[in-house]
Formats: sequence, structure tokens, C-alpha cells
Amino acid sequence: MATTRIMPLHTGKGRSVGTAIRDILDYVENPDKTDQGRLITAHGCNGPIADAEFLFSKQQYLARTGRRRGADDVIAYHVRQAFVPGEVTPEEANRIGVEFARRFTKDNHAFIVCTHIDRSHIHNHIIWNSTSLDCTRKFRNFWGSTRAVRRLSDTLCIENGLSIVEDPKPKGQTYDKWLGTQAKPSHRELLRQAIDKAVERGPEDLEALLELLQEAGFSAKRRGKDIAFRAPGWKNVVCLKTLGDGYGEADLCAALTGKRKHVPAWRAAPAPAVPKVNLLVDIQAKLRAGKGAGYARWASKFNLKQMAQTLNYLNEHGLMDYTVLSEKTEAATARRSELSEKIKAAEKRMAEIAVLRTHIVNYARTRDTYTAYRKAGYSPKFRSEHEADILLHQAAKRAFDELNVKKLPKVKDLQAEYAALLAEKKAAYTELRKARDEARELLTVKANVDRVLQDTGRGIAQEKEHGQR
Repeated sequence: MATTRIMPLHTGKGRSVGTAIRDILDYVENPDKTDQGRLITAHGCNGPIADAEFLFSKQQYLARTGRRRGADDVIAYHVRQAFVPGEVTPEEANRIGVEFARRFTKDNHAFIVCTHIDRSHIHNHIIWNSTSLDCTRKFRNFWGSTRAVRRLSDTLCIENGLSIVEDPKPKGQTYDKWLGTQAKPSHRELLRQAIDKAVERGPEDLEALLELLQEAGFSAKRRGKDIAFRAPGWKNVVCLKTLGDGYGEADLCAALTGKRKHVPAWRAAPAPAVPKVNLLVDIQAKLRAGKGAGYARWASKFNLKQMAQTLNYLNEHGLMDYTVLSEKTEAATARRSELSEKIKAAEKRMAEIAVLRTHIVNYARTRDTYTAYRKAGYSPKFRSEHEADILLHQAAKRAFDELNVKKLPKVKDLQAEYAALLAEKKAAYTELRKARDEARELLTVKANVDRVLQDTGRGIAQEKEHGQR
């Protein structure tokens, strides 16, 4: 894993503090990069309104301390964390990023961790507020902070059995080059490779497999329902359950008894890509638009290939009847729309729960202060002394009115509902990806069939007209 230096974030020219914070958070919270927000974790703030909360804390800091800085003021700090492809899942990367932020800020600053999965390597963007949670001081960058960031990040990598950059230099190879030439296999990868080799030798049962692994230098010890392995030079053990699909005890036993096939995770050859069906080209329209004879020759060959693929698809899926093709296409598009609406509804409710949970906590924490404020006859002096708590309490009450909440639910119940919605959303996303692909293919195939039928009908009509002449 590689980490960059701490990057202090400033307001910049032509931007307010709120705009600057919003710009960086909008980028790191991009739903297309974070699996629609699933890979975002916030601490000391609420993700959807983190920019407002960051700004509010800075206003409180100014009110309490009276300290004001100019254009060089640091409004937040940014750290990027990148992982070797295949070593870590998005969820594990996010968890490591959260642990890094908590340790480095000592839980004194609000932060947000966004895990991006839009590149070949999974990476974290960690943003924390320069103002502390109690709004009395600010985080100050220090001499050697880059080294401290790297050391903490490497420590977390070692604890989780991940690769690290050995003796990094300030300037040198890019991260992509390092991935290809310098990355050392992690402990998990070494154990996976050893298991793969042992399974290839055909042991009769799990005990025989463990004996082969011991011959390879791995000591095994059962820990509860799992088996932990250690090799010479390892500080920490690696358990079977952390190796991924196909490497659990039950999976290995099934593979050894012939009930399933063991597929090595790191040597599995990618399945050959199935040619996708594309829309036929309207050659005549393209020629009228100025395309030449060369384009017409290419388009003719392209259309022949696509018709062959279209016919192959119809034959494989038993859709030689046009009525059946139309019905299945309509059903696929309806299923796609249904799943999309289901996910949107879950996301809407999850956002409501997140906001409601925050306001319930703030309401309970500031209730005594607001009661005292009311008993003081809404004294301006009392308000100025407890403005932050009063504003949070009033904001919570307004939110309850907007959400039409008559009786406050328990935070525990909200968390349970949120977890259930999250699981439902993840399952729906898996189905949606399949439904999108199926609908896209069916719509393309049907469009090609319609095009051929239309051209065939037009050709027959022209022949009849020519015969009458």
C-alpha cells in the first residue's frame, strides 16, 4: 500500500470557506466512485451534511476563541490511501481508512472516509476537519507528518497482512509501476498460493492438507471455528476465513471430497469475453450523411457479424417467436425499472434515517440546555453563552416537524432499520446489474430484428411495385 503526504486544503481565490469544503467533499463523495455512497463512512459528522457541519464548527471556533486567520488558513486535511489490486475488498479498505483516521486524529476531529473503486486499484480519500470536535483548537501540520502518515499506514497494512512500500523515496517510480515491479505478496496471498499447490497434490481430507501446508513451512492452530496459520517471520496469524471465497474450511473440505472444484483466486484465467450484440448500422442514412464507399463496405461486414450474433442469441435463449421476444423484453425492462425504484426508495429512507439519527442524538444532548434557556425566559445572555447547543436543539426540532415525527424512535431501532435497508440495497444492486445487462441485450436484439423485418417488408413492397410496372 502507498500513501501520499498530508495535503492541507485552503479556501483559494474566489471561494468562501463553505464552497471550498463543499467542492472537495462533492468530489470524494461521488456516488459513481463510492458504489452509490455505500463506501462512505463518517465520524463526528453526517456525510450528506458534512460541509455544513464543518463550517458550523469553524464559526463556533471563532466565537469561542476569537482567533481569525487570513487566506492561508487550513480548512481541512486530505490524505489518499491506495491498495494493491486484489489484496483488499472495498469494505476492508474503508475499514482500514477509518482506523487510520481515528488513530491519526485521536478521535478529536470529525472526518469522512470515501473509498473509490473506479480505478484498477482501490483507494481511500480521507478528509478531516482542521477544527476539533470541541471547537477549541485546530489541527496543526507538523514537521515529519508525511513520515508519520506513512508509518501509521504501514502499521495498519502489516496488521491486516497487506503489502507495503519498502524504503519509499520522495521521487521515483509512479505507483502503477511500483505495483508491477516492487510489490511484495502479502501473507494472505502467500497462504493462498500454498493452499493451491497443496490442493493440486490431491490430499484425502483436511488433515492431509494441513500436513502438506506444514511441510511447506506453515504452522496451523485451530481458533474456535476457524484455523489460523503462521509462517516464519510473520508477526500475526492469518485465518482461513480472511482468504476469501473458496478458501474457507467448508469450501476446502468440499473441494477435497469432490463436491466442488477449487479455483485458485490468483491464477484463475479470465473467462473469454462473449461478443456483445450491437445495433445494426443504417448504411443508407450514413451514405446520405456523406460517408463514402469504404464506410459502406465496413458497415456491411459489421452488420453481417451483428446479425449472426443476433441469431445466435435468439437460438440460445429460445426466442425464435417474435411475440415471446417482445414479452421477454418488456418483462426485462419492467424488472430493471422495479429494481431501480426499489434502490431509490431504500436510499431515500436511509438518508432520512441518517439525518434523523443525528438530530435525535443532538436533541437528547442539548435538551437540558434548551430547558434551562426556556426557564430563563429565552434570555439573550443565556443564548449567547450556549448558542451552539441551542441552535442544534432548534435544528433538531425543525427536522422532526419536517419529517412529521410525532414520537421519537429509539436510535437502536433506527440503526437496525438502516442495516436492514443496506442489506436490501446491496442485494438489489446485484440483481440490478444483471437486469440492466439482460434488458440492454434484449432491447438491442429486438431492435435488430425490427430493423430486419422493416427492411424485408420494404423490399417486398418495392418488388411488388416493380412487378406491376
